[in-house]
Amino acid sequence: MNILKLEEEINYFFNDKSHLYEALTHSSYGKEKNNERLEYLGDAVLELSISEYLFKNYQLSEGQMTRLRASIVCSESLSKAAMKLHLGDYLFLGKGEIASGGRYRQSILENTFEALIGAVFMDSNYENTKKIIYSTLKENIKLALDGHLNNDYKTALQEFIQQKQNQSIEYILDRTAGPEHDKIFYVTLSINGQNCASGVGKTKKEAEQDAAKKVLYKKLESAQDKG
Repeated sequence: MNILKLEEEINYFFNDKSHLYEALTHSSYGKEKNNERLEYLGDAVLELSISEYLFKNYQLSEGQMTRLRASIVCSESLSKAAMKLHLGDYLFLGKGEIASGGRYRQSILENTFEALIGAVFMDSNYENTKKIIYSTLKENIKLALDGHLNNDYKTALQEFIQQKQNQSIEYILDRTAGPEHDKIFYVTLSINGQNCASGVGKTKKEAEQDAAKKVLYKKLESAQDKG
């Protein structure tokens, strides 16, 4: 597809097209430069910009802002935004990844959206990047504020255990499996040094959410039994 259509869709035209091409290059494509570094940068810019938006526009507590931000920038939310932009159609993928449905895989779409945000930031400035973030995530932000966006189990678990003092959560990456372009992540969730659950996912974030969901359900069931 014509890259110009993507630029028109986000209403931003790159000064240096190499930033955009890098954002759309998956590691499976075999190029020396892929979008992993831009993904890292975009993730940070997204968290900052959404934090700023919530802080400036709503009188919310720290916990409320944390929960809303996590919901807005979670994997499902960002992959939905990527699908609306048809990012999968623009991706440079390896043949194996294409054959296995990589253009429509949630983790790849999420990472590509983050990389796109990182690319805009590198090509321009924070103010321009914020405009694109708020524009592309406008619907997701509204859904989150209305309480209709995705569940964020990590934040929910954190809030649940904060009811008790001296409780600390740690997510430990145990290992990864599979080829570079299709990794599976395994994590262990521990509370106060005690292993409580294992999680698995296509990204480290997904694996952490999986582990948090298991522990949260256990604790809620235990609380109900005691009640």
